[in-house]
Amino acid sequence: MLRSVGQGRLTGSDEDPRVTELRTAVSRLRRELAGLPAEFPDRGIAEEELASLDAMMVSGAPEVPRLRRSLLLVAGAVGSVSALAPGLQDVRVAVDLFGEPPRRT
Repeated sequence: MLRSVGQGRLTGSDEDPRVTELRTAVSRLRRELAGLPAEFPDRGIAEEELASLDAMMVSGAPEVPRLRRSLLLVAGAVGSVSALAPGLQDVRVAVDLFGEPPRRT
């Protein structure tokens, strides 16, 4: 399960704990998706966006609007695959660590 962002930086690491959480969640979902034997129409979209999320983490703190856009694309692509729901939820929680979306008025 995801670690609380309040736990601070990892010992011996300068990496933002939010980045660590998101990298872990994305990696898990990518593995689960790769291990899924069933093909579905938007699998390629999910794989591309997860790779994009992973690449954003390499550069440090990513742009929140881009994170949210990628999350929406991944959710739309794998949302109907119940086996991926826990991993998708972990990615959503990790994206939320970067801040809530702006409120619409």
